[in-house]
Amino acid sequence: QVQLVESGGGLMQPGGSLRLSCAASGSIFSIAAMGWYRQGPGKQRELVARITSGGKTDYGEDYGDSVKGRFTISRDNAKNTVYLQMNSLKPEDTDVYYCNSKIYSSTSRWNEYWGQGTQVTVSS
Repeated sequence: QVQLVESGGGLMQPGGSLRLSCAASGSIFSIAAMGWYRQGPGKQRELVARITSGGKTDYGEDYGDSVKGRFTISRDNAKNTVYLQMNSLKPEDTDVYYCNSKIYSSTSRWNEYWGQGTQVTVSS
């Protein structure tokens, strides 16, 4: 059974940095892409960034220009892990961040999986 395990969230002062990690495990044949989304209470879940197994990156347009130059997505294919490096954090970055991945497994073929969400709080 495929599972996504997130870590790295927490409380940080403005201007600080966090690195979110998401590791996929289970009967995995292939991972097409992994990414990070954010969602606040009563809001739509929106893309922050995603990366394919080949290294192509995309940053969510709806997330706005505020993350450009501050957030960087990367991955370690050997570890089935995706990272979101979050620098120069601002209070507006506060939200719940969810890992997402499209994975081909022995039991479910192609399917999308979500992590449980990790809270990022930037407090001044």
